[in-house]
Amino acid sequence: MPTGANGDTMVVNNEASSSAVNWAPIFAGALAALALTVILTTLGAGLNLTTISAWPNSGASITTFTISTGIALIIVQWLSSALGGFITGRLRTKWTGVHTHEVFFRDTAHGFLSWALATIAGTALFAAATTSVLSGGVRAATEVGRGATQAAASAISEYSVDSLFRSDHMDASISNQDAATQASRILANGIRTGDVPAGDRTYLAQLVAAKTGIPQADAQKRVDDTIATTKEAETTARQAADAARKATATFAIFAALSLIIGAFVAGAAAAFGGNMRDEY
Repeated sequence: MPTGANGDTMVVNNEASSSAVNWAPIFAGALAALALTVILTTLGAGLNLTTISAWPNSGASITTFTISTGIALIIVQWLSSALGGFITGRLRTKWTGVHTHEVFFRDTAHGFLSWALATIAGTALFAAATTSVLSGGVRAATEVGRGATQAAASAISEYSVDSLFRSDHMDASISNQDAATQASRILANGIRTGDVPAGDRTYLAQLVAAKTGIPQADAQKRVDDTIATTKEAETTARQAADAARKATATFAIFAALSLIIGAFVAGAAAAFGGNMRDEY
């Protein structure tokens, strides 16, 4: 340890007077990365729309998540993070009297901070742009849910009332509208409970036979076929909802993976850009 002229011990301060973080190049890199992300995302959205079709067996369904979409997410993060990190490394102030390993660490940290800033800013802008849409969607969903609940309760009540006034002898004079209404309530109750009870099946067959004049056996077959078709439609709807859930989960996994790759690429690009800055 150094000593003074009178033999006193001298304390040498090796700490820098300024922070090792240069925020200006970090903000510049984040801005460049965010701009390129918007461009590439818009381009990718336009290209993906051409692969989605509402017609069966014609392109990808809206509820599916294709591998190309996951690859596109990774490519967008890769390119935008590389640009942001490289700009951050090239624009930062050259450090003097700092070990090479420390310079590498600082460049990598600057690239990571640039990626983090771009990610947070992009998420905030997206959230701000969709807040009004989401709030409107929540209100609409609430109203739809309340209406569906009320409609279901009303249908259950009407189904119970119909059951009270059923006669063992079918009255053929019942109007077509009343017959269709009773049949709709019975089928709706069957969907809600999972199956149409045997008593309701028999009543529907008697109702169909009375209104159409066909034999009881044929009416019973028509009822069974209709119930089977209704169950198939319900199963298809449930399968579509499950496919949408799986697609959302897969999208979240690919999005997280692309962000991890983006963070790594940003750090590596910043180190590369910083090395070029020091060399040239």
